[in-house]
Amino acid sequence: MHLSELKAAGRAPALPLGVELEDAAGSAQLQLLSLLRVLPGRRYVGAGVWRGRTVLAKLLVGRKAARHFQRERRGARLLAEQGLSTPLLLVDGLKQGEGGWLLFEFLDGAESLADAWSKVESLPLLADEQQQVLAKALTAIAQMHGKGLWQDDLHLDNLLLQDGKLYLIDGAGIRVEQAGKPLSRQKVLENLGVFFAQLPKALEPFIEELLVHYLLSNGEHALPLEALLKQVDKVRGWRLKDFLRKVARECTLFSVRDGAFGLRAIRREEEALLGPVLEQADALLAQGPLYKNGGSATVGRVDIDGRPLVLKRYNIKGFSHWLKRFWRPTRAWHSWREGNRLEFLGIATPKPLAVLERRFFWLRSRAYLLTEHLAGPDVIERFAPYVESGEVPPAELEALEQLFAELIRERISHGDFKGHNLFWQDDRWVLIDLDSMRQHASPHSFAKAYARDRARFMRNWPASSALYQVIDQRLPRSSAFPQG
Repeated sequence: MHLSELKAAGRAPALPLGVELEDAAGSAQLQLLSLLRVLPGRRYVGAGVWRGRTVLAKLLVGRKAARHFQRERRGARLLAEQGLSTPLLLVDGLKQGEGGWLLFEFLDGAESLADAWSKVESLPLLADEQQQVLAKALTAIAQMHGKGLWQDDLHLDNLLLQDGKLYLIDGAGIRVEQAGKPLSRQKVLENLGVFFAQLPKALEPFIEELLVHYLLSNGEHALPLEALLKQVDKVRGWRLKDFLRKVARECTLFSVRDGAFGLRAIRREEEALLGPVLEQADALLAQGPLYKNGGSATVGRVDIDGRPLVLKRYNIKGFSHWLKRFWRPTRAWHSWREGNRLEFLGIATPKPLAVLERRFFWLRSRAYLLTEHLAGPDVIERFAPYVESGEVPPAELEALEQLFAELIRERISHGDFKGHNLFWQDDRWVLIDLDSMRQHASPHSFAKAYARDRARFMRNWPASSALYQVIDQRLPRSSAFPQG
């Protein structure tokens, strides 16, 4: 295959794949054995064999191939020239009408810091194992900044650990201010903002402590914490907006088809399994078991390859109901978007897996939402033994306080905070039924919505009960935080 033919190869070309490339010794074939990242028609990154050696190949095609090639090669050379640990660039080339290629040494057995972090993320905040991962990252970032470079796409996947040695990768994101001289304080703050914004927000109180690992390798500037936290908040807001755009379009994370006769969005890793589920959603619901079978919604459990999932169908009750619904996004779509919002923000909710809107020439009708299944009890069932005594297990009460604190922090109102919409699972409270959920831009708007949420939640128990009194004392009131 010629490199230019990759442009039409789609997202999952058949492997192994032979691609004709050139180096100083002439033409030879790269045997591409696996793909690590694909941007269809633009970029194919994977492991392969070139002249008998295992390599990491970056193949760039399409009309912007030359620009991306130059950026990737320049970044890789900058890292190497400044003595920073980065995989050796073995071969590179650019051919008019074909595309560009860069072949790097393959770091066998390397693990990204993102994978290392995923193994320790569930541990108590700032456990030693978490500190070790973040210390490695911050040390590498500090060394890069000390040489006048920064990575504008800075995340843990761009740091690889092999036999105790950390490597910087992805030259396309490498930028330079003044090579060989420490990065300016403003650039440092901006880049550290990108890094910390990708960590759980619960780690924010520990940022000052974590900065010690950075300053030990690059103490060129004093880094005011307040300025850094402002930058972190700015980047977090941008990342959330960018992510919510992705849930509605074809991308690496989601498979999305949007047209006059339907909209379907599925998490890409689930597409092969769950695509057929959506197509036979009505038949699966008819088989049961059902949790709810009302006029506006039907909710049931479906078992797919032994995996329990929840399928929710948003019904159209009649012509007058359809007139109110056809012209606006369905409740299924709203729940899909808000479920992904909560997951991005680290607030517990069943993982949204897929959504389907049925349409006729863009006019919406029935819609379906598929999520992970919750096996735990709801808050009414869980707290039933404590209604008279009020002696709720401390861990469960603290988890409830934490959930409300997270919602307040993000200015999120649920809209229907009845007890059947809050479940206890894996030692935390999990929100479901997100049809009316909203993230507020205005503190005043949120304060009013929060007051309604809190009042609805408290109505789950008699006001005279000991349980009511305990929860009422622990949950903050809207008057306790700024509303202007």
